[in-house]
Amino acid sequence: MGEGRTTGRINLPAGFEFGTSTAAYQIEGAATEDGKGPSIWDTFTAEPGRIIDGSSGAVACDHYHRVGEDVALMKRLGADGYRFSVSWPRVFPTGSGPVNPAGLDFYDRLVDELVANGIAPMATLYHWDLPQALETASDGGAGGWLNRETALRFAEYAAVVAERIGDRVAHWVPVNEPNVVSLLGYAMGMHAPGKALLFDALPAAHHALLGHGLAVQALRAAGATSIGTANNHAPIRPANDTDADRAAADLFDALWNGMFADPVLLGRYPAMDGSSLGEAMPGPVAEDLAVISAPLDFYGVNYYNPMGVAAAPEGAEVPFVYGEVTGYPTTDFGWPVVPEGLTELLLHLRATYPGMPPVRITESGCSYNTGPDEHGVVDDQARIDYLDAHLRAVADAIEQGVDVRAYYCWSLMDNFEWAEGYTQRFGLVHVDYDTLVRTPKRSFDWYAETIRACR
Repeated sequence: MGEGRTTGRINLPAGFEFGTSTAAYQIEGAATEDGKGPSIWDTFTAEPGRIIDGSSGAVACDHYHRVGEDVALMKRLGADGYRFSVSWPRVFPTGSGPVNPAGLDFYDRLVDELVANGIAPMATLYHWDLPQALETASDGGAGGWLNRETALRFAEYAAVVAERIGDRVAHWVPVNEPNVVSLLGYAMGMHAPGKALLFDALPAAHHALLGHGLAVQALRAAGATSIGTANNHAPIRPANDTDADRAAADLFDALWNGMFADPVLLGRYPAMDGSSLGEAMPGPVAEDLAVISAPLDFYGVNYYNPMGVAAAPEGAEVPFVYGEVTGYPTTDFGWPVVPEGLTELLLHLRATYPGMPPVRITESGCSYNTGPDEHGVVDDQARIDYLDAHLRAVADAIEQGVDVRAYYCWSLMDNFEWAEGYTQRFGLVHVDYDTLVRTPKRSFDWYAETIRACR
């Protein structure tokens, strides 16, 4: 991708939608205000050593108090849609029981503001901020997504949110990236709740999927007509051209991609080492899969980069390790920039799941930590090049027959980047975390021009 590249019109079909995405814990702040209960991320960030810069989302971008300002930025951008998440503990402080009216009021105001400005709301019900009370097991048993009851409570929460704002929400995503929830949160301990259970974390994956299916039922009952997913997908590549690395890559592909797409789109778990992953899941698996695989209106894809996988040394607890994907430029996060990987992924999904619904790119973006220069300009040409290349990758997939309807850029603004704290900036808008001043970057203007040009 060339420095200072001037882009021409991107060949996307009429009616293609452009948007941006955020998540509640990453931008809202107001962590203890207006009756909100603690989430697992409030707890996790308070544990020393968990977050690289020792920060938290207690204030974040203060979006809770700046909704009007932030929606005005979306209006200026010309965004067709905005994907936000509802904070479960803001609505149900303990995960169930009495509803917090102030929490629902906040999302009511946000949705009203979006609709008034011609921006279609896409509501994500779970973007990782589980109520801490559901994670804390009072009887010493498994808590959080390891416990089947969490999926049942999630369905109740979905019904309450849909009753309040469902008449104005255009699109719904029940669970964001269940693979990251279960694998990084419960298997590897890199994200909240910080469990390192390895393969004993598989029940968390199943219950997150069950929560998705039960929420779909609740949303349908409330009259929702556009329900999808936001699954994180990555092409998995063997680190080296060896039988051992290819086998390790196949295994990881089944865990990262297949374990979350197959149940939703095919009603079954993929095979791993010759047997179905379903055999390792808590039951009743067959009945649960019938719920999990309920028809969807769109399939949401979050794409950032391919992942390299190598065989682990003999005797390791798990049979694979992360390897590098070399030969590409990298973002400031160190992630390889491979736009053709998005085309590859979309073609693979269409071939693997021929009956899948239309696709929406629910997240795609990059971290470059460029700040304002002496004139207050944030010249993030690298992000412009990234977005241009990835939109063209989507256009290539559409030209080859994949039905892709939308692209939501991650993210509207710089924000709390989970275990990386505030060290990574993904936003179209720069946020000064001391003053909370928002400064649209050059990429913001480029994206706005691209949206106008494609209409």
